[in-house]
Amino acid sequence: MSMIFTYIFLGLSLAAPIGPINAAQLDKGIKGGFLHAWLVGLGATVADGIYMFLVFLGVYHLIELPFVQSFLWLFGFFVLVYTGIESLASTGKIEKNRHLRSSGESYLRSFSSGFFLSLFNPITILFWLGIFGSILAKTVTSYSTSQVSLYIVAIFIGITLWDISMAALASILRKYLTSTLLRIISILSGISLIGFGVYFGIQAATVLFS
Repeated sequence: MSMIFTYIFLGLSLAAPIGPINAAQLDKGIKGGFLHAWLVGLGATVADGIYMFLVFLGVYHLIELPFVQSFLWLFGFFVLVYTGIESLASTGKIEKNRHLRSSGESYLRSFSSGFFLSLFNPITILFWLGIFGSILAKTVTSYSTSQVSLYIVAIFIGITLWDISMAALASILRKYLTSTLLRIISILSGISLIGFGVYFGIQAATVLFS
């Protein structure tokens, strides 16, 4: 049982660091409420599941290729900068939407936002294909297939718990903070997304020209 909690904590540790997904969840939650924020997290979790499946297929060795690394960093750069700019552009809609049940944005778009942010986030890719690949290799040799499956489920429980917490926080902020403060938070979220994107772009240039 203690091992299950250890893997739940691992899932929390993956989701908790302040990064593009958390910034996007906060932004979507402030503008659209709990469900939009949660769908961002759900989209990111689905992307996590894809990478976990790729680890099982043994493709994590591809991450060592410089071309693959630069491609991932560049994609992350474009996705994050685009999302950040879009976030800043829609900041003015907060006053109109904060008392409404929805921001007018489709649920599918919120889900897609989280999915692609995670899918093209090199940090996520490095974790699943690198760190988790090593953890999985050790776990498979030490435990049965059913136990390994249980531990993987525990990781996703941890990720889901954090996503729900972030969505709830964004929803609470939307209800109780003033419109000015909400706009400030949204602007900071957008800037942080662009900042992460610029960092990814620098990493891509480093890989390409080193």
